[in-house]
Amino acid sequence: MATVRVQEGAFDMAAEQAALAAGRTDVGGIASFVGLCRGDDGLAALVLEHYPGMTERALAGIASEAETRWPLTGCTVVHRVGRIHPGEPIVLVLTASAHRTAALEACAFLIDWLKTGAPFWKREEFPDGRERWVEARTSDDAAAARWQQA
Repeated sequence: MATVRVQEGAFDMAAEQAALAAGRTDVGGIASFVGLCRGDDGLAALVLEHYPGMTERALAGIASEAETRWPLTGCTVVHRVGRIHPGEPIVLVLTASAHRTAALEACAFLIDWLKTGAPFWKREEFPDGRERWVEARTSDDAAAARWQQA
């Protein structure tokens, strides 16, 4: 069963990876993705909002789907909310499997879904006081479309 958390504070990738593999001899590889806040266009901060409960259920559902599609031995998804500054981590996805292909594909699937289907609302803040909501990108939608099942 996947570990899923939504939290304001930073996460410790090494500790999360160690917890995922602790005591397991069936893990042949762990794929990881860490998304960082970029400082594009002089961004001062990115503010992520969500509906507690609903967001965790959605993340748990997609992690469960990944566990169904690939032979994973473990899965961790940690997504931050609140004010995040450029250079700080936003999201962590870890997938473990006996073999690399399953871990890598499941990790890519999860991050593609998080970019397009996760219920988060993102607002960019700039040093001059301007703010704008982040719009969906067609490139992210195209990346996620490859995982659609018939």
